[in-house]
Amino acid sequence: MRRFFGKLYVQVLIGVFAGAALGLFAPHLGSDLKPMGDVFIKLIKMVFAPIIFATVVLGIARMENMKELGRVGVRALIYFEILSTFALALGLVVVNVVGPGNGMNIDPAQLDTKAIAGYTAASARPEGFVDFLMHLVPTSVVDALARNDILQILVFATMFGIALSHIGPRAKPVVDFLDSFTHGVFSVVGMIMRLAPLAAFGAMAFTVGKYGLGSVVSLGKLMGTMYITCFLFVAIVLGLIARMSGFSLWKFLKYIKDELFTVLGTSSSESVVPQLMRKLEHAGVSKPVVGLVVPSGLTFNPDGQCIYYTMAAIFIAQATNTPLTLTDQLVVLGVLLLTSKGSAGVTGSGFITLAATLASMGKIPVAGMVLLLGVDRFMSEARAITNTIGNAVGTIAIARWVGAVDRDRLSQVLDGKSDPENLEELYEGEDEGSNVKPIRVALDGERIAA
Repeated sequence: MRRFFGKLYVQVLIGVFAGAALGLFAPHLGSDLKPMGDVFIKLIKMVFAPIIFATVVLGIARMENMKELGRVGVRALIYFEILSTFALALGLVVVNVVGPGNGMNIDPAQLDTKAIAGYTAASARPEGFVDFLMHLVPTSVVDALARNDILQILVFATMFGIALSHIGPRAKPVVDFLDSFTHGVFSVVGMIMRLAPLAAFGAMAFTVGKYGLGSVVSLGKLMGTMYITCFLFVAIVLGLIARMSGFSLWKFLKYIKDELFTVLGTSSSESVVPQLMRKLEHAGVSKPVVGLVVPSGLTFNPDGQCIYYTMAAIFIAQATNTPLTLTDQLVVLGVLLLTSKGSAGVTGSGFITLAATLASMGKIPVAGMVLLLGVDRFMSEARAITNTIGNAVGTIAIARWVGAVDRDRLSQVLDGKSDPENLEELYEGEDEGSNVKPIRVALDGERIAA
């Protein structure tokens, strides 16, 4: 019994239920506990940029063939675009079939839009393709790291890793330092993860205390449709991808259950990126692939977010009796293919992106977003968990595509033969205390000495 309650995912699940109960029976107290979840997210963000930077630099600096780097990046972008498009299309089909907004007959002119004024103001900034390319280049490295700008960190880390690879033996002191630095930062992650149950407790207490369960009942059809669609996407689409990649989705979900329950409690897929990267490396996925795919997947592969966007947009149209032709709905899908990139990770960013999309189209009333305000937080768990699973499965799939995963190691880990018993063993690295020798997998699939 003591061993059971000592597991992180059990503690996080207890925190989720306890927080929901507190928010339900003492809403004023529950709504005051938001800082507990916010502090945990800030602690994770504290180590987020250093881990991404060091992991990407180390992975690339140790690569022997720089052509493989471009091959990984191109295939990752192809995978991301296909999956994002499929997720958007799935949400569009399901919301039309179920029709959760039909019959509500709401006049958008009578809606009070004060509650969404902050979101619509934040969505007003224009950002085209040229702006996106300009944004990739940081003003300074320090600025990118300070703001946790994932894409800018990836750009500089990639260039720095290539530079270290080119200068050869002279780069060894820097590589050794970054290797030791990475182990140290992951030990910090292990300490932070001990706070995950408290973070889940505070975040769930705030959500239920502030928004209540009444909104869930009134918009239950939309919420139920959203959760079922995300479940089908994970079980069928990601399940098929996992099978094609040679591993069991169910076993993989059991392997990352701590991260999934943390996401459930915090409603943020960004909160588990460092530990997810470590677990994928532990499972035999090459460090360069993990370093490139996981962080970029947050921006380019928000599967759960994509499902939500098309469902929410069409739901508002249904609820406000806004007629949409098939062409109109395809335009919605096309616009969302562009605006959905860069929206995942942080709770609330999806609401801003949806506001920007509706405003740019001018067809669906932005005022209708008021209808989503009460349940958006409750649906964010489904979005964040789907994003996390999609990103993790995608990393292994891309690694398998380029031959950069040790399949024997992956099978051992997913079968529980090499799964560490505690956080310290995982985050401090596979050292003498681990029952699996550390390995590194080259991008051509060959095993090389660590």
